[in-house]
Amino acid sequence: MMKNVAVIGFGQTKFGELWDKSLRDLASEAGMLALKDSGLEPEKIEALYIGSMAAGRFVGQEHISALAADHLGLNPIPATRTEAACASGATAFRQAVLAVASGKHDIVMASGVEKMTDLKTSEVTTALMGAADQEWEAGIGLTFPGLYALMARAHMAKYGTTLEQISSVSVINHKHGAKNKKAQYPYEITLEQAMNSQLVADPLRLMDCSPITDGAASVIVASEEIAKKLDPVWVLSVQQASDTIALHDRKSLTELAAAKIAAKKAYEEAGITANKMDVTEVHDCFSINEILSVEALAYCPEGRGGKFVQDGKVAVGGERPVNTTGGLKAGGHPVGATGIRQIGDIYLQLKGKSCNQVKGASAGLALNVGGSGATANLAILGRELRRK
Repeated sequence: MMKNVAVIGFGQTKFGELWDKSLRDLASEAGMLALKDSGLEPEKIEALYIGSMAAGRFVGQEHISALAADHLGLNPIPATRTEAACASGATAFRQAVLAVASGKHDIVMASGVEKMTDLKTSEVTTALMGAADQEWEAGIGLTFPGLYALMARAHMAKYGTTLEQISSVSVINHKHGAKNKKAQYPYEITLEQAMNSQLVADPLRLMDCSPITDGAASVIVASEEIAKKLDPVWVLSVQQASDTIALHDRKSLTELAAAKIAAKKAYEEAGITANKMDVTEVHDCFSINEILSVEALAYCPEGRGGKFVQDGKVAVGGERPVNTTGGLKAGGHPVGATGIRQIGDIYLQLKGKSCNQVKGASAGLALNVGGSGATANLAILGRELRRK
């Protein structure tokens, strides 16, 4: 029988263009902050899982797990790197949770790190396309803005979703991110600025695209026996699902099928419904993906995600607050770290310690997506432990 697991610590570096910090600096800083938050010493950590998508391409450094364990003073524990494109961090979290739930370990660190700004934008774009189908998509010149633009156009054609609705995603996330001191772009933008920003891949504008970012985040998970002595946030479910890597093989361009499957399984395992989620983190790598995500999570009917956002229902104070610290758009998107940062922000909300607190938050969900939806990792956290 699987054991209950809790998050007992979180640490995050500032996200941004961090010229004065190396990959090892970032991983070490986030890990030490998580240890400090948990009140544990490094020798208490029994295993490490760390997500990093393309450190070899970005900074020439592979063997990230050994690097992080070494500089955090965690040797000789087992340390493992996970890679699932932009869902690398959440994959590390899932592996850490399963390691504790299985009884193999009692205290595990899950981290994510990426150092992306040392390359030219064109080189980063090429590296990121490794998360798509290299032969059938990257090979013909598609980029991720192009892939998500195809999905946006399909959604607009099928459901009447408007540019104003898509742009509203970034406006709301920047409003949230303005309160986050660790965000890459902690300032508000207007709807007019978003809609009139530089065209990247029609219909997506510059303000619809998450930035190139350096950063790291870490969480510590522990067994019930250890966590109940502290002030834990319980892991009610972790789920992962897959879809075709290439868009042309999908049944539909207007849905995140893997996310829908992961969400359904997570709600069932956690014994909770979508309308009980007080706070949510979704993967707004491009604005259209937040619209697709709220539909996949059953927060609104299919095709109504644009109006759901435009009506302010994802804003703090709205029906279903989403990306309360700025999401990927305002907060930044160091691809290997984003999934852990999302877990951490739900953890802070449920502890009442968020920079943009949702009053009375007791349950939350984090959705981390890899590529154009080929991987979906989803976690539900709660203040109360639900006995299965």
